[in-house]
Amino acid sequence: MIVDDNERFLAVARDRLARDGMDVVGMATTQKEALRLAEELHPDVVLVDISLGAESGFEVTRRLVADFPDLEARVVLISTRDQDDFADLIAASPAAGFLPKNLISGRAVYDLVGVGDR
Repeated sequence: MIVDDNERFLAVARDRLARDGMDVVGMATTQKEALRLAEELHPDVVLVDISLGAESGFEVTRRLVADFPDLEARVVLISTRDQDDFADLIAASPAAGFLPKNLISGRAVYDLVGVGDR
């Protein structure tokens, strides 16, 4: 599942992951939608944009892991910004790790969480 407020990016990321053999079961643009879809779809992995307009990807990540303990170590934070800009927040979050948006691939997701195709 992918959570991002940019619908164009959602489509690009979905297509890129699908080409790598990953099944994107859902896409959300808000925290409320992400929580609803996580409950409904039970995704193996959730990619969450750090900057969700007025919402925080860190808060979305915290809520996902709190509400769905099976997602612990399976939420990945994503951003167009550099990881160093958020290093302390990423380290303090329950996310499995961070991926720059331009490097999203099935392999990169697998390397972080061990789910998906290599």
